[in-house]
Amino acid sequence: MQAEEGNFPVRLLCKILNVSKTAYYTYRSGTTFTPSNNNLTMTTAIDKIFWENSRRYGSRRVLEALKEQGIRAGRHRVRRLMQQQDWRAIQPRSFVPKTTDSRHGLTVCANRLIELGKPTAPNQAWVGDITYLPLSGGVWAYLASWMDLFSRRIVGWWVDTHMRESLIIKAFDQAIQLRQPKPGLIVHSDRGGQYFGHHFRKRLDRWQCKQSMAEADNPYQNAHAESFWGRLKAELLEGGCFMNLQDARDELFNYIEGYYNVRRLHSALGYRSPIAFENQFYQTVLSNSQK
Repeated sequence: MQAEEGNFPVRLLCKILNVSKTAYYTYRSGTTFTPSNNNLTMTTAIDKIFWENSRRYGSRRVLEALKEQGIRAGRHRVRRLMQQQDWRAIQPRSFVPKTTDSRHGLTVCANRLIELGKPTAPNQAWVGDITYLPLSGGVWAYLASWMDLFSRRIVGWWVDTHMRESLIIKAFDQAIQLRQPKPGLIVHSDRGGQYFGHHFRKRLDRWQCKQSMAEADNPYQNAHAESFWGRLKAELLEGGCFMNLQDARDELFNYIEGYYNVRRLHSALGYRSPIAFENQFYQTVLSNSQK
């Protein structure tokens, strides 16, 4: 390893040879490093969790994943072992609000989320937004999604090469087919022109939804959607781009349906995935109804 230090990062060499940075630097200083069997077992478990989740988990989420496996550990110990291996979770860029051009002169809706408060069940409020995704060749794709505010589950999404009204409609139709919401669902968004579209509003009327919008120049009123975009781009793209539209659709399907909704632990949900959080809610409702 010493011979290759000038050619490759120590972190990469340690990963390839399955050697901790602490052990290597200790050896290089002329002393012997012998980790305990317990630490070796713990490090192996952390290694599996960290890389299975594509470097998306920091010490808090790793600790919760260890608990799910019945492995007892403290966060400081987990953090120390991760630091020894130089395992650092991918972090999104700081949240930078981006306002939507709402100078279209159309009549806007009130922000119904303020009146609702924190949702207490699924299908009380969905929040939607659109973001840009880079493709190779300097072109862009556009992703629309709908998130259930109760569980943070992405219930509908669509990506295309345009951001016309049909983009949000395809995502909304997917969500409707999956959830079949009862009348009264709050459908919240910013003031983008797509959400004023005739066809979209006809769908809202058909399902007896209540449309809601953030105030002008106040993106924080749609912060859950903005936060999801930041996390998705940090964890999926890491500053890169998709090869083409089909590549974007395939990768987004794997991330949203195979990881984010079913596996990713959310601190706001008590370190449970969105689907696990919903399942626990329904189990509690069923249990209470049988008493």
